Amino acid sequence: MSTSAVEVSDEKVKAIWDKRLIEIFCDICIKEILKGNRPGTHFTKDGWLKIMTTFEKETGKGFSQRQLKNRWDALKKEWKVWKKLKGEDTGLGWNPIKRTVDASDDWWESRLQVVPEAKKFRTSGIDPEFEAKLDQMFMGIVATGDKAWAPSSGTLRSDFFEDVNNEIPEENEEENMRNDVHILNDVHISNDVHISNDVQMDGNG
Repeated sequence: MSTSAVEVSDEKVKAIWDKRLIEIFCDICIKEILKGNRPGTHFTKDGWLKIMTTFEKETGKGFSQRQLKNRWDALKKEWKVWKKLKGEDTGLGWNPIKRTVDASDDWWESRLQVVPEAKKFRTSGIDPEFEAKLDQMFMGIVATGDKAWAPSSGTLRSDFFEDVNNEIPEENEEENMRNDVHILNDVHISNDVHISNDVQMDGNG
């Protein structure tokens, strides 16, 4: 039995992610979005199948659909919190030494009062290049009603994030969120991915 088959059947195999794997995953997802395999807020079954097979072909990792979906959800939540943290301050630079936005202590204290869940970004943020990938993946999903956002608009309306603190995390998603930002900075973290059976794989992404 192949590794993929083992993971699909009981998912006792750990999904070990590093920066390279996450970036490959994001690139594959973006390609499938551009091909029209995410017509709404979630990928089609064919889209997920292509993501799984392409990911295994390029990385040698036979992660299951549940494991890849869990990573998608964790990255989306990270992205939303990061955007909420930055708010209207689109002119913030990037500090490569601190690996986060180039902002004063006063700015951080003020923003963390509003977005306390973004505290982890003070020491390890999402770099501009990777943020651009996440923009392509999630920019259409967080829009509410007939409102939409694109990178060229510069800012995200605050009402796009009204559900950030109201979402119920999937099992292990909170752990993934704590680890993701460090993974993006080349720290290899191992996460167990055991998602409850009632998680709908093609629910809202």
